[in-house]
Parts: sequence; C-alpha cells; structure tokens
Amino acid sequence: MKKVVVLVGPTAVGKTSLSIELAKELNAEIISGDSIQVFRDFSIGSGKVKREEMLDIPHHCIDILAPKDKFSVADFQKIAREKIDEISARNHLPMIVGGTGLYIKACIYDYEFSTQEEADEEIIKKLEAMNNEELVMELQKIDPEQAQAIHPNNRKRLIRALLIYEMTAITKSDQIASQEHKPIYDAFIIGCTMDRATLYERINERVDMMVEEGLLDEIKGLLAQGVNFDDHAMQGIGYREWRAYFDKTMTKDEVIEEIKKHSRQFAKRQYTWFNNQMPIHWVDMQEPDSIKQLKKMLETWRSEQ
Repeated sequence: MKKVVVLVGPTAVGKTSLSIELAKELNAEIISGDSIQVFRDFSIGSGKVKREEMLDIPHHCIDILAPKDKFSVADFQKIAREKIDEISARNHLPMIVGGTGLYIKACIYDYEFSTQEEADEEIIKKLEAMNNEELVMELQKIDPEQAQAIHPNNRKRLIRALLIYEMTAITKSDQIASQEHKPIYDAFIIGCTMDRATLYERINERVDMMVEEGLLDEIKGLLAQGVNFDDHAMQGIGYREWRAYFDKTMTKDEVIEEIKKHSRQFAKRQYTWFNNQMPIHWVDMQEPDSIKQLKKMLETWRSEQ
C-alpha cells in the first residue's frame, strides 16, 4: 500500500506550521483536507495557508473551485486519491492536512458513494419541497438508524439519506454496513492537541485576527460576486454566521462571538470524532518532547516496507 501521512486537528492548534516542518523533513507534498479551502476567495475565514507560509512546499486542493461551485465528500475522495497517486509517482510522500474528518476518512478508507448527480430531478424536487419534520418522518419509516443519527435540522443530510434510498432501494445504513471501511493506504495519522483552555484561547485570538485581516470585507466581496448564504461554501464556520449581520439581526460584535463559540464547539466535536473513528498518534503541540517522539515514530514508519 502507498504510504500517506495524515495531520488532523482543530483550527488554531498549529497544524500549518507543523505540516510545513514535517513536509520539509519527509520530502512531502501537502493535500488540503479542508472542505472550504478548495474554494477561491474563501481565504481568511477558512484559515487558508498563505503563499509565504508554504516555504515552497507544493500544496494541492486549494483554490481549485469557483465560489459558487458545489463540492462533496465524494468529489474530495476522487481528487485526493488522484493527488496521492501523482505525488507517490514522483517519489514524494503525500500528506493530507485538515480538519474535515469525514473527507479524510473517505479518502484513506474504502468508502463508496452514490452520486446525487445521477438522481432524477423530480425526486430531488419532491424531497426539497418537504419540510424538515416531514423528511425526518419519512426517513424514520425506511431507515430508523439514520433518522436517529442525523440531526433533525441537518436538512442536507436528511435529503441525501432519502435520496440514496430513492436511487438504489438500499438504505444508507445498509450501504454503510456493506462496506468494510478498511484503510486502502498505509496511513500514519497524527492528531494535534493541547490543553483545552489554551486551545480555546487561541481560537478566540485566531477569530479576532481574521476580523483584523478583513474577514468582513471578504464576505462583502463574495456577496458582490453573487455568492449568497445558501451557497455550499458559505456553510462553513466563519462565513455562515454573517447572515445575521446582513439581515440586521446581529451586530458585528455579536457575530464575532458566535464564530468564536461555534469554532470552540466544533473543536470539541472534532476531538470526539477523531478519537472514535481513526487510530491516531496524538502529539501535544505545547510539548517539544512530544513532537520529537512523533518524528522518531515517523522515521521508523517511513523505513518499514
């Protein structure tokens, strides 16, 4: 199996600097595993790595889509796997860096997806005409397991679960159960962590820095291009919260506090998800010895056939 390094962790934990440091030492190329950084002009709010921070390390899956494009986990799986093949063929080490857990797991494990694009437009229209309560009730009839797993307000996932059944006559739960979810790469997965109070403080500081760098102007520029808050890329934390500001139901300061709160909550969910979904080598970003130990483990893994 091809070797792949994966580096995960929440915003503000220090992934970017560690990824560059490791890429230099491992002769690696970086594949962004972030669901928003693929979009052009979504830079400040997504914490996109700056050109000067890259230090000539090749970065992939950044700025590859227009702001109003759609991008799914299946799309990422296809593109990221292609990049892994290309990078490996150059005798470089692929390194996926990001915080979108499902994207990363879908890439390195044997996930298969049904494509929504193949669905009959009438089926899509029928589902989109239903309210969330109706969608939940319908899903409870055909797939109680997914009805329990999906939040009642997550309209996109409710529709997708129903769409899979409409297209294939197989429930999403059965589809998931039929896949073994075995890794298809020899993946060394690193998780960046630190004291939770310190991380939350860094997240708050990061949000303040984004605002100082012009996050509100970035939002205004996107809206001027014709992007709206219902577009796919605008669903990311740091972007979706601004709808209330433009609807005049929140002040700028209130929106900033919402972004901080949602970022902290997301960081907590990320740690829970990664702990339950993947075998991870955790590294304490505040402990130099922890990083040294990680590098030794990477050297050993890299030398194994």
